[in-house]
Amino acid sequence: MIVAGEASGDIYGADLVQKALALDAGVHFFGIGGSRMRESGVTTLVDSAEMAVMGLVEVFKHFGVISAAFLTLKKILQEHPPELLILIDYPGFNIRLAKAAKKAAVKVLYYISPKVWAWKAGRIRTIAATVTHMAVIFPFEVPLYEKAGVPVSFVGHPMLDLVNVAMSRAEAAASFGLDPSRKTVGLFPGSRRSEIERILPAILAAAELLQTRFPAVQFVLPLASTLTREDISPHLNGVGITPVITTERIHDLIRGCDAIISVSGTVTLEIALVGTPMVIIYKLAPLTYQVARRVVKIAHIGLCNIVAGQSLVKELIQDQANPEAIADEITTILANEAYRAIMTAKLASIREQLGGGGAALRTASLALDLINRKQDRV
Repeated sequence: MIVAGEASGDIYGADLVQKALALDAGVHFFGIGGSRMRESGVTTLVDSAEMAVMGLVEVFKHFGVISAAFLTLKKILQEHPPELLILIDYPGFNIRLAKAAKKAAVKVLYYISPKVWAWKAGRIRTIAATVTHMAVIFPFEVPLYEKAGVPVSFVGHPMLDLVNVAMSRAEAAASFGLDPSRKTVGLFPGSRRSEIERILPAILAAAELLQTRFPAVQFVLPLASTLTREDISPHLNGVGITPVITTERIHDLIRGCDAIISVSGTVTLEIALVGTPMVIIYKLAPLTYQVARRVVKIAHIGLCNIVAGQSLVKELIQDQANPEAIADEITTILANEAYRAIMTAKLASIREQLGGGGAALRTASLALDLINRKQDRV
């Protein structure tokens, strides 16, 4: 059983499954995932597109779907237990499922740790009691779990293998039907429907401002696997720009951009690894934001800034993430060559801090080893 509740987990899960099947074609995977995991051979009982929400208000709105999915998997764990449960991030759901697996004596491999270093550090105690092995993607996570007595392996960051762009900016832009001689700005609104509702309007309004400042500018908008065109089309009605919408080759698209407006999330790390300058924005429901302010204990929200331990790119959060502020930062990136060069140079350091590639293969090997071991902690 494998569970990935969001678009990034769907990508990582698909890579993991492909590597595992290359090592042992007899393994069958089922659980929660998106289109990429299905294409890799996972039987998805629930589509992760229905699960991709964040925040107290958003989870409450989707409680019925999430609860039904949990009860379905819990019943399978009890009545037809798999050899192994692989959990990918998505902690609110997955830590509860790990408890159910523990009661059913099913081994648990947790790939991509909950951000216990950012908030809810107490989750480590629950993980220690329920998870058989942690496969973590940041080196600073290892001592946290070792101290708690949790078997842990640093496998490297899976994005290092997935981000490999050979094309130049001009070649990448042209491959999407864009004019390489014109400035291209990427609009990255996120992978959750709640993010689209809350953040896309501000991004589009910022794009309209940018068009008045740079009349020849062109826009591109990637559509995550957890979304459909119907999710974004209402927001595009009546807007004075017409972005190119694509669902393919996200890293080539990033290379083809001169600057990107991006929500906080895994995609900021992808953008950093490609090396395209960006501004990071995020908005939560007001209640969720007030709670988050009190419990989150890190200085940054963008993964590239978190990994670097400093502000490589500007972050605009909540009320700061308004069209004018967003457009002003992108204007500086596009018009100030020195500012752009400094940001690009800083982003180049991220890859060095994430170790080598091979995360999915190492994790697949861990999974098969856990399956084959008859005696292990459960």
